[in-house]
Order: sequence, then structure tokens, then C-alpha cells
Amino acid sequence: QVQLVESGGGLVQAGGSLRLSCAASGRTFSNFAMGWFRQAPGKEREFVAVITWSDSSTAYATSYTTSVTGRFTISRDNAKNTVYLQMNSLKPEDTAVYYCAANFQYNLGRRTDEYDYWGQGTQVTVSS
Repeated sequence: QVQLVESGGGLVQAGGSLRLSCAASGRTFSNFAMGWFRQAPGKEREFVAVITWSDSSTAYATSYTTSVTGRFTISRDNAKNTVYLQMNSLKPEDTAVYYCAANFQYNLGRRTDEYDYWGQGTQVTVSS
């Protein structure tokens, strides 16, 4: 089992920044691809970003949904068992509950059904 706990959400004005964190416990963190998803009221949960697992000889790869490319950055610190989502130039349409997720099969997974473990979510609200 893997437990995931998100933090860092809050209320911010348009154009501002937030950094979300997701702390993992329970299994070897470095073996998991880690994703961020979000769900706005009345909408389906959607992919935001993913960072792959990697051994020490290869670099991590990342992938983003088009609407956040150039504004959001996903990163991971395996020593701290934590994945981050740095969100800059926030827009009101970024308002949602943000979830982190982990999977050990799909290294660049973008679908919710590719992920095995989920956090409880953290609210991000961007005011105009």
C-alpha cells in the first residue's frame, strides 16, 4: 500500500503562484510514476502532469496537459518521498481540487485508470 498526502493548496489571485506537495509513504517511492490530476465542480477528473520513475542512470521525464504547459512544473525528491507541483501564472480556470496519484506500470500515465493510489486532494482557488 501507498499513502499519499497533499498539501499547499489555498486561495490566490490570478497571476499568483502556489506550490503543491505530495508526501508518500508505504512503499519504495522511487519505483512509482507520480501524477497530478485536478477536478473542478461538475467536471471529470483530468490529467495535469506526470513525472516518471527512474533509476540512477537516466533522467526523469515529465509530461503536461496543454493548458498548463509553460506555467506548471512537476518535480520529485526521492530522498524526501515527495512530489511537487509548482504552479505559476495561475488563472481562474485552474480552480479545482488537486490530487496526486502513484502507479508502477505506466511511466507516463495520463489516465485516471492507470493509477493505483490517490491522495485525498487539496483545494486550489484562483480569484479573478
